Amino acid sequence: MAVWALGLNHTTAPLDLRGRFAFALDQVAPALARLRQMHARHPEAALLSTCNRTEVYCASDQVQIDHTLGWLAQAGQVPIDALHQHTYVLQGGQAARHAFRVASGLDSMVLGEPQILGQMKSAVRAAQDAGALGTTLNQLFQRSFAVAKEVRSSTDIGAHSISMAAAAVRLASQLFEDLSQVKVLYVGAGEMIELTATHFAARSPRHVAIANRTLERGEKLAHRFGGEAMRIADLPERLHEFDIVVSCTAAQVPIIGLGAVERALRKRRRRPMFMVDLAVPRDIEPEVKELGDVYVYTVDDLAQVVQTGQASRQAAVAQAEVIIDAGVQSFMHWLGQRDPAAGVVPLIRELNAQADEWRALELARARKRLAQGEDIDAVLESLSRGLTQKMLHGAMAELRASDPAQREQTAQTVERLFLRGARP
Repeated sequence: MAVWALGLNHTTAPLDLRGRFAFALDQVAPALARLRQMHARHPEAALLSTCNRTEVYCASDQVQIDHTLGWLAQAGQVPIDALHQHTYVLQGGQAARHAFRVASGLDSMVLGEPQILGQMKSAVRAAQDAGALGTTLNQLFQRSFAVAKEVRSSTDIGAHSISMAAAAVRLASQLFEDLSQVKVLYVGAGEMIELTATHFAARSPRHVAIANRTLERGEKLAHRFGGEAMRIADLPERLHEFDIVVSCTAAQVPIIGLGAVERALRKRRRRPMFMVDLAVPRDIEPEVKELGDVYVYTVDDLAQVVQTGQASRQAAVAQAEVIIDAGVQSFMHWLGQRDPAAGVVPLIRELNAQADEWRALELARARKRLAQGEDIDAVLESLSRGLTQKMLHGAMAELRASDPAQREQTAQTVERLFLRGARP
């Protein structure tokens, strides 16, 4: 069984390109169905899509990377060549290692952040619900969860990390001297908004509002943080009321446009606004960043802030890598036990191809001699001798060329391969 992963993330692709490959959870099932239909062998498949990465994990009896890349390019409506230069492809043990590192937070923009593990579990549940997960990928992901748990319990990988939410608060405090005097608007009501609101709540902002597509969900979150709920449709008319705007929705197009922000600034008499766009694709039009008196930060802009304290975490990273190495070895051993021949499939194919070439050559010679009228028994004798010589030539050459120290081992190998069952 072959395992492979193909993806793009914050280190290989810019924000706007990543945005073309963002899948909401309700889009995963139909996306996986299309992926499996495009592959002749209908592989096991799972799709992980977050703000910082989109990754496809597959398992089948044959690797089908070109088909996987073609499907992803089609899904994002991007030419294959343009996508290829921003993707990475991993197979076998390397694919397993990558999955384990992702689950453990070692491949995240925020080193050691815990959110990715929950996102990975959601991706696995979505693949299970879609009927796309089989024994191999299920083992891969269950082992990745176990490795991640051990990494977090046995190392300090997350002890010094700064989350995106904490980074947003830190940057806001650089612009506004006293966060207890500001009004904060959160657009969306998902996990990232909830986490950000929790961090800002520690600074006791003067007023909080939650704008969400579903008012009921917004009201629930607003009640928790002592704020008000509003509809996203009301944003253009009320945007000027807020000093800080944090947005993270699953919208496929920007919901806060240049015109709306320009009008808000005029009403604010050029008082500054601090805006954080944690969504992929973007929630805030990129042109907004060019306006004066507006400070806009995307997930990529926050990278420098959240990557502080790297040196203090290197020891934890080294410890985590040891745990991951053991997990990879265990998974590959399990995979090998399921299909002992999996590791030598390429060699088997080469041997079959070589044997076919020899057979075709000897058959061609035999037909030519028969056409010339030669005796059929003599031709068959020559054909069998030619095949025998070709099959034994390599073994004979190795026996003659071996040095004394290796000759006995070579002889035992030849005996095992060619004389099995021939001796009493």
